[in-house]
Parts: sequence; C-alpha cells; structure tokens
Amino acid sequence: MKAHKISEQVYCLYADIQTEDLFEGIWPIPRGVSLNSYLVKGKKTAFIDLFRDWSGAEGQFEEALASVGGAFDTIDYLILNHLEPDHTGWLGEFRRRNPRAEIISTAKGINLVKSFYKLDSGLRAVKDGDKLDLDGVELVFYETPNIHWPETMVTWEPASGTLFSCDAFGSFGALGGRVFDDEFTPEEHVFYEKECLRYYANIVSSFSTFVERGIQKLDGLDIKCVAPSHGMVWRKNPKDIIERYARYASYSRAEAGKSSGGESEIAVIWSSMYGNTKLGLDAVIRGIEAEGVPYTICRVPDEDVSYALANAFKAQALVLAMPTYEYAMFPPMAYVLDIFRRKHIFGKTVLRIGSWGWVGGAKKEYETAIEALKWESVPSMEWAGSPTAEELKVLEERGKDLARIVKS
Repeated sequence: MKAHKISEQVYCLYADIQTEDLFEGIWPIPRGVSLNSYLVKGKKTAFIDLFRDWSGAEGQFEEALASVGGAFDTIDYLILNHLEPDHTGWLGEFRRRNPRAEIISTAKGINLVKSFYKLDSGLRAVKDGDKLDLDGVELVFYETPNIHWPETMVTWEPASGTLFSCDAFGSFGALGGRVFDDEFTPEEHVFYEKECLRYYANIVSSFSTFVERGIQKLDGLDIKCVAPSHGMVWRKNPKDIIERYARYASYSRAEAGKSSGGESEIAVIWSSMYGNTKLGLDAVIRGIEAEGVPYTICRVPDEDVSYALANAFKAQALVLAMPTYEYAMFPPMAYVLDIFRRKHIFGKTVLRIGSWGWVGGAKKEYETAIEALKWESVPSMEWAGSPTAEELKVLEERGKDLARIVKS
C-alpha cells in the first residue's frame, strides 16, 4: 500500500476494508468500503482524519505513511473533522505512540475526544475561519454541523484547492489500489454512483438540510479536489460529486402531493408469504410497464433494507406490497417503514397493496406508521387469498394510475 499524491504537499492514504461486518452495525458492504486519511506536509505535518483498526487498516496506513517517509510518531497535528469511531477508533493507540501531537477539532469534537477517549491534554478547539500554519502550507477550518454528526467540520488547503470533507461526499465501495476519479472506467463509475446513493440514503439522508447548508457555505471556495473519508478522491471532476450530493439532498425537500421528491421513477418494495401478494404485484407492474415509467424492485427480507432505502429515497413514487400477518403488517415491511421514518423518506406518492388470509389488519398499522411521512396515497387495495381476474384488472389500473402521476 502506498500514499497517493494529490499535490507536492498533500497525500491520500487509505485502507480498503473487506469484511462481513456491517457498516455502523446495520448496513451491508459486500463490495467493501475505504477508510481515507490525508497527510499534509510543510515543515510541520498534519494527519487529517484517523481510522479504526478494522480489517487490517493499521498496517495499511503504516505502510502508506512509510512510502512518503512518514510515521505516526513524527506527526505534529492530528485533525479530526468528525468523531465517529470509524475515523477515531485508533486515537488511543495514536496518542500512545505520539504523545506530543496536538489534536484539533471543533469545540464539540474536542468534547467528544474527552468523553470517548478520556484524553484531556494536547487538544485545540477551532471554529469557522481559524487557520493552521504548517510552515510552508496553510489549512483553514469551516464548521459544517450535522453532516452528519453535530461536531463535524471540513478542512481546506487553499494552495492545492483540496477540500478534506470527511463523511460528506463519501461512498461505499473499496477502491482496489486506485483512489482518483480519473482512474476508474465509466462502467466502474456506474457502480460507485449506486454505492454513493446507497451511502447517502443510509448514512446522510436524515441530514439533507444540513448538506445543502454546507454546500452553500463552501460555494465560494475554488475547489479543485474533493477528498472524503470514504470512496474515491475527486481531482478531475470535483463538481460532479458536489452536484450529486446537492441532488440527493433535494430529494428530501418534497412535500405531500408534489412530485419533486426524487427522480421520475417508481421504487417497488415487496414481500409475499405464499405468492398471493406477488400475483397482485405482478399486475401492478404490468400497469407501470404499460405507461413506460422506469422502476426498481426490491424484495424484503431477501434483500437488505439498505437497498430498499436507497431505491425509495431516489424515486418520486413507491409501490409497497405486503400481506397481512397476524392482524398487522408483514414484519419485514413494518421494519422497512420504521427505517423510512427514521431516514425521513418524505413526500412520496405511494400505492399500497396486499393479500390477507382469514382477516385483514395491515391497513390500520400502516396508516399509523406513515403519518409523519407526508405521503400522498393512491387508493390502496387488499384482497383475500389469491386475487381474482377482476381484482387483477383493478391492480393493473392502479399501477397505470401511479405511473401517470409520475409522468405528469
């Protein structure tokens, strides 16, 4: 593992994490994730954003540091843009190896250093516009709270135009020996864009208002390189990732009855116990296809809620297909709706369908679950057992109705 040069004084160091662990203990990362840190070298050196020793990360970082003549015990400043443990879990060991380095973060970040890691010396709190002179290169700090924790900030290096953004502008997906956006093929960018959307929907979506504020705050900077803590470093097209995040943030601005909350597509999320709900869903999909509206489809619990969340966050409209289970919603779908509430999947137009056995009951629980989401509902449809031919015709028309709303 080697360090990757951004400029004569700025380097990216990263570890590829390939593991069966879940990110944040909840989100699957089957294609891994990168942990990115950065070294800035004047006569003094700063290390920006740390890591946790996860899947051999410590060794990868030590090797990368050594490739540019560095070591953890020679660093003068440790800058922590964000205190989540994937960026700070190694802090205790860092302090043991390097007791003289000054740790820099926002005031709230310093409080977390004290409470998380029981350190109380060699700490400096910074605020908007504060600078750090490394004797040959200067760093500037800007507070960007709630992207996605309240203590977050970004670090700016004006000479190279590099923005060290931590979790902002990040993505899932290991990098595999390359780090810069111009080193990946168009086909690979398609994959990473999907993982970027999933990362945003899973990690950041609840804080979209703050993402928009942060982007506006940084608008005056001449950004030539975006250097996040996860995912590729954007040196050729830095505006692409900033504009992508701005678009994602806009999905959360939808209001009930308006179609501004996402792309002109439908996210189909479904469960079926014995195939009866699936028969009805097939009819709805025929209606959607007849209107030519694109859709994604995700079956839970077979596919993780992480993917359903990403699809739903992006789409203007949803189809939720679920059977009644013991007088209530099918439990995997109830979990999906709880995640949607937590992640602020607001302002969608939604069609709910489903079968029941001896009696219905999902409707009441469903309506309670979506009260806070400001959804506009297409008339739902439930049926007993297997749908009749007439019911299938109605379901197909409901699919067409939803598709027409998306097209309007």
